[in-house]
Amino acid sequence: MGRFQTAAPQATPAKPNRTVAQTPAAEREHERILSSYGGAYDDPRLEALIGKTVDRLVAASDRPDQAYKVTILNSGAVNAFALPTGQLYVTRGLIALASDTSELSSVLSHEMAHVLAKHASIREDQAKQAAIVARVMTDVSNDPDLTAFALAKSKLTLAAFSRAQEFEADGIGVGISARAGFDPYGASRFLADMQRNVELKPTGGSAETRAPDFLTTHPATPERIKNALANARQFSGPGAGERDRNEYLADLDGLAYGEDPSEGFARGRR
Repeated sequence: MGRFQTAAPQATPAKPNRTVAQTPAAEREHERILSSYGGAYDDPRLEALIGKTVDRLVAASDRPDQAYKVTILNSGAVNAFALPTGQLYVTRGLIALASDTSELSSVLSHEMAHVLAKHASIREDQAKQAAIVARVMTDVSNDPDLTAFALAKSKLTLAAFSRAQEFEADGIGVGISARAGFDPYGASRFLADMQRNVELKPTGGSAETRAPDFLTTHPATPERIKNALANARQFSGPGAGERDRNEYLADLDGLAYGEDPSEGFARGRR
């Protein structure tokens, strides 16, 4: 493919804010993420594409003052996540799986929704409460069955709480994408593609399984895909909104796919 030539950028009312507040805990988590996912992936064209997409999403969100900074991770795993500070992460594997900008925007807006809804802080409080309940039950009860029941109940509560957060982030994210002018059906398409990608993957360990996939924490269940479709229908019918497929694929030209070539390659048993 040849290089895609973009038009000169137009003036915007305000310069996007990409300076996120850093705390010692956030900096430690950032370094841990980079270590787990092969470091940052340097690709100016992809960085420009993602930056432009995020700017549109931020302007369409309920908190245009919230700053975000996106780091592309050098991993073939399909994953994306966010820190409460507004630091967003997306792997090159996920970028490669998406078919157009609307699908990528659905992932980015979903992670932005977690930040806007303060899901990390809420979940941390919930986990602390569950730990206190479990500790109290362990200290005061001599019945091992009752203690085990309390621990299991706490885990189920956290799982249900996380599931509710995912559905809430889906709804907020689809709304942000739609208001930004992207095709709101990108979320349901990407969830379906992600599920098919997992089904096609061979079983067994490899270098690419070292980092968790998106489905580990973002299950693409039929219920979730159905919910994403219902959210999209609230804004428009199929075919509305931008997908920017040609521009997206042009910017993916040259993207490393699979394992990092710098780590070497397998030939026979070598």
